[in-house]
Amino acid sequence: MNREREIVKASIYGIIGNALLVAFKMAVGFMSHSIAIILDGVNNATDALSSIVTIVGKTWDEQVTRALLTTLDENLRMIRESVAYLKAQGLRVVFDAEHFFDGYKANPDFALACVRAASEAGADSIDLCETNGGALPHEVGEIVAAVKGAIDSLLPRCAFVMDEGGPRPIEDQDRAQALAVAEGLSDEALRVLAVAYKEINALPDALTPDTLETDLTFLGLVGMIDPPRPEAKAAVATCRRAGIKPVMITGDHVVTASAIARELGILTDGDRAITGAELDAMTDDELDAAVEQIAVYARVSPENKIRIVKAWQRKGQVVSMTGDGVNDAPALKAADIGCAMGITGTDVAKGAADMTLTDDNFATIVDAVREGRGIYANIRKVVGFLLGTNIGEVITVFAAMLLWRKTPLLSMQLLLINLATDSLPAIALGMEAVEADVMDKKPKPKSEGLFAHGLGVRIVLQGFLFALLTLIGFVAGEKATGTLAGGQTLAFMVLALSQVVQAYNMRSDRSLFAIGPFSNHKLNWAALASTALVALVLFTPVGIAFGLVTLPWQYYLLGLGLILAPLLVMEIAKLCGLIRHHGRK
Repeated sequence: MNREREIVKASIYGIIGNALLVAFKMAVGFMSHSIAIILDGVNNATDALSSIVTIVGKTWDEQVTRALLTTLDENLRMIRESVAYLKAQGLRVVFDAEHFFDGYKANPDFALACVRAASEAGADSIDLCETNGGALPHEVGEIVAAVKGAIDSLLPRCAFVMDEGGPRPIEDQDRAQALAVAEGLSDEALRVLAVAYKEINALPDALTPDTLETDLTFLGLVGMIDPPRPEAKAAVATCRRAGIKPVMITGDHVVTASAIARELGILTDGDRAITGAELDAMTDDELDAAVEQIAVYARVSPENKIRIVKAWQRKGQVVSMTGDGVNDAPALKAADIGCAMGITGTDVAKGAADMTLTDDNFATIVDAVREGRGIYANIRKVVGFLLGTNIGEVITVFAAMLLWRKTPLLSMQLLLINLATDSLPAIALGMEAVEADVMDKKPKPKSEGLFAHGLGVRIVLQGFLFALLTLIGFVAGEKATGTLAGGQTLAFMVLALSQVVQAYNMRSDRSLFAIGPFSNHKLNWAALASTALVALVLFTPVGIAFGLVTLPWQYYLLGLGLILAPLLVMEIAKLCGLIRHHGRK
C-alpha cells in the first residue's frame, strides 16, 4: 500500500478527534495514511488525543482515554503517553504553541506545562496561518478538508472514491458496496460513520458545507460500538418479568438499533422496528393499533417521540421517558415520569424531567421501580394493620356498651394501646424489606385503589376478629375476679398484644413461616418494646394508674391463647387461599 503524507489541522473539540483517525485510518482498506495531528488548545488537545487514542489503540488504558481530565498531573500524563503512543503508530503529532496560550490565557502556567509535556514526548511545534483563524494549515501547497457523517448523508456528496491507485470517479457499484458494508456493520450492532476528504486549491471565502463538502473523495467506513453495560441486559429481562415493556427510541440507523435491541432483549420475536419516516406516514389510529408491537424507533424526530408517548398513554399505560438532549425535553414533559440523565443530560432536559438519574444507568431505573413497588406494598401493609386494629377497638367498645352497657376499656388504656402497640410496630412494618418476587408481579392499573385485591374486606373482618377476642377476654376476666376492672385487665392484655402479633401477620400475603417469622429485625425490636410496655403496666404498680388489677395465673394463659389466635386464623386463611399472594399472571 502506498503511504501518503498529509497534514490536517483539526479544530479539535472532542469528537473531531474521531474524524481524524477515521479519515486516515481507513476501515475498508482503501489506503493507509501517515498524518500529523495538530493540537491548538489545552482542553481541545486532551479531548482530541483521548478520542484518537481510543480508536487507534482499542486496548489502551482507560485512564489514558478519558476525555474529561480535571487535574494538571492527569493532563500532563495524558499528553505525554498519548503523544508517545501515536508516534509509535507512525503518526506525526504537531502543536501550535501560540494557540495553546491564546486558548488558555487565564492560566498560562498550565498551558506552558502542557506545551512542554507535548514537546518532551516528541511532538513538533509549527505556526498556523494567522490570517484565516480556524482554517486548515498549509503544507506543500495543499489544503485538505476531512468530512465524516452518516453514510446516507455523506455518500451523495461524494464524486470520487479512493482506490489503491488513487482517487477515481465513484460508480454505482461502489455506492452499493459501501451501503452493503455499512449494512453488515450495522447488523453487528456497530454505529457506522462514513469518511471522505477533499483537496482544496484555495481557501474559499465562506467555510460552509456547500463549499467544503461537495465533490468529496470517499475513503471508507468506520464501525464504532458503545457496548451496553453488563447489567443492562439483566435489567431489561427484569423489566419484562415485571410486566414493563422497554422501548428503544434512538437516532441510530434502524439496522444498528435493531441489532443492539435484539442483543439486550428489547426486540424479541413478534416485535417490530420502524424508522421516523415510517412513523410519520402513520395516522394516530394506525400508531395506536401498532404501538404495542413496536419495540424500536430509529432516526426519530422530537415530534415522533411525543407521538410515541401519547400513543402509549392512550392505551392507559403509565409511560416513563428517558432522555438527555434538548430535543428530548418535550417528550420528557409529556411522559408520566420524565427521567433525565444526570451526567450527560442538558439543563433543559433536567428542567423538563420529573427526576434526574445521577449515574445515567438504566439498571438504576429498574432498581428504583423495585424500591417503589416495595414502598407501595409497605404502605398497604401499614394501612391494613392500623385500620384493622383500630376498627377492632371501635367495635369492641361499641359492642360491649350495646350488649352489657359496660366499657371494656378505659380511655387511658386505649391511649396506651395506640401508643405502645399501634405506633411502634406500624413504623417497623413500614421498613419491611422488599419481597424477593416483587418484580415478578404485573404492574398495577392506574385505576387500582389502595384497598384492591380484597384488602378492604380483610381489614373489616380482622377488626371483627380483634373485637371478638377482646370481648371474650373481657367476659372471662370479669367472671374470674367478679369485678369490672378484672374484665378490663384481660381485655387490655388481649387487645394490646394481639395487635403486636397482627403486625407479623401483615408482613406478607404468604405464610409468615415461609418468609422467616423474625427476619424483620426492626419489627422484632418494636414488638419487644411494645410487649415490655404492656408488661410494665400489667405486672407492676404502674398498672394501678391505668385501672388494672392482678388476675389468676390461669387467665394469663387464657389471654395468651387469645393473643395468638390471629396468627392461627391468618395462617389458615393464607393456606386456604382466602388471602392470596398476588404474583404475575
